[in-house]
Amino acid sequence: MALPISRKEASLLKRVRGLLPTSDAEAYLVGGWVRDRLLGRKTRDIDIAVGVSAPKFARQAAAALNGHYVLLDKAEGIARVVLLEDDAARETQWHLDFSTIRGTIESDLSRRDFTIDAMAIDLNEIGKRSPPRLIDPFGGRKDLEAESIRAVSPKVFRDDPARLLRGVRLAAELGFNIDARTEAMIRRQNHLISRVASERVRDELCHILSVGNAARSIFHLDHLGLLTAIIPELDFTKGVDQPYEHYWDVFNHSVQSVATLERLFDKKTGAELLGLAPHMATHIGDFEEEISPILTRGGLVKLAILLHDIAKPQTKALEPDGRAHFYGHPTQGAEAVGGIMQRLRFSNRETKMVQKMIESHLRLWQMGGDQGLPTRRAIYRYFRDTADVSIDIMFLTLADFLATQGPNLDTAEWERHSRLMEYVLAKREEDETVAAPPKLIDGHDLMREFGLKPGPRIGEILEVVREAQGAGEISTKEEALALARKRLAKRQPRLKVIS
Repeated sequence: MALPISRKEASLLKRVRGLLPTSDAEAYLVGGWVRDRLLGRKTRDIDIAVGVSAPKFARQAAAALNGHYVLLDKAEGIARVVLLEDDAARETQWHLDFSTIRGTIESDLSRRDFTIDAMAIDLNEIGKRSPPRLIDPFGGRKDLEAESIRAVSPKVFRDDPARLLRGVRLAAELGFNIDARTEAMIRRQNHLISRVASERVRDELCHILSVGNAARSIFHLDHLGLLTAIIPELDFTKGVDQPYEHYWDVFNHSVQSVATLERLFDKKTGAELLGLAPHMATHIGDFEEEISPILTRGGLVKLAILLHDIAKPQTKALEPDGRAHFYGHPTQGAEAVGGIMQRLRFSNRETKMVQKMIESHLRLWQMGGDQGLPTRRAIYRYFRDTADVSIDIMFLTLADFLATQGPNLDTAEWERHSRLMEYVLAKREEDETVAAPPKLIDGHDLMREFGLKPGPRIGEILEVVREAQGAGEISTKEEALALARKRLAKRQPRLKVIS
């Protein structure tokens, strides 16, 4: 394995080295940067261990390099310098993460989590003719070649239980396996995850959901006893049988839904599956959008579909013929997920988005009409109510269906479902007034025409007008006022209408 370093990186690292107070002060490239460079992976994150106070040095480096200083961990002495490529656009060029060396570099590496992150390179050797020497006391390079995640020591998870999740995340990101001894350690110590701050658990979970093959990682978390330690509500879904058309129980259906969603997100398999829904296929790239620095829109939808049936155990009821029903599980599920996401410290926006997806995940099947297709009014109401997650729900709905029948997929039913989605989305894109009709009248028109006073009644009337407009029933200001007059006369017969 080579250690490619660009000229820009070498120049930057020499400048950092020159900022140290003395020529014999220690400084080493460590951790993820060394690992990624050995793998030939590009990264903007550079980890540097220094033999001085890292926060103090990082502050000085930020000033000298025209960067932004961020204190990451005061107790551990970790700080970051953010260097922007384009300050006006706020585009990051580098993250320089500084940590304080404790003892020798070898003893410092012994306190790290996994062998592939416990390697170092002396900063003094960067830019010289001969390749820099790799400091590798625990066989990290060999584990890289074997594509193995191995703990540095038996105490790594007791020292920082968040590493229990980080091992799974690294395996997912790199496509590696966790070695057998390390897996056994994780299973024995999985209860330690309860000691980890909710924010750190959330961040690791978001990383796992935002990379590929998240369904495999979720099953892996469950195998290690971590998934239900994080989200105990999922434990109740195990073994909950469903009607005959379902191939899996609720738990396995939920995780398999993540897998089918990933197939829809994939540009190749998604385009093939959505052959009858070309308007949907054009939205595959939307799921790469960053909802937060560590969570993509795709990752958020994966979380929603993992939890979309979370309330099925508590809503299960049997008909006299033995058939199971789960009436109300979308509404109760949305409520339960609100509590889960608040517990994990997700933002209000992220929580509301996921709740809306879960609350509405059956809605598209319930929007009947002529020939099984929804009316224009139903389409308007759908996009009005689901707003910025309307496309997300459409993908979630199709993934849910794929994971219902599993290998017994009825292709005719899949085609019918695909055509329904295409019809809804095509109607919106052909005529934007279906989802967002232009304003015909406003509150001032209602107050002026009908002598109304400001209040919720005005909002109610305006929504009646917008819905009729979205349904294609009216298209002019005169028609809008006529509808408002009719509505007011019907709801308030004693109201004197000013014509």
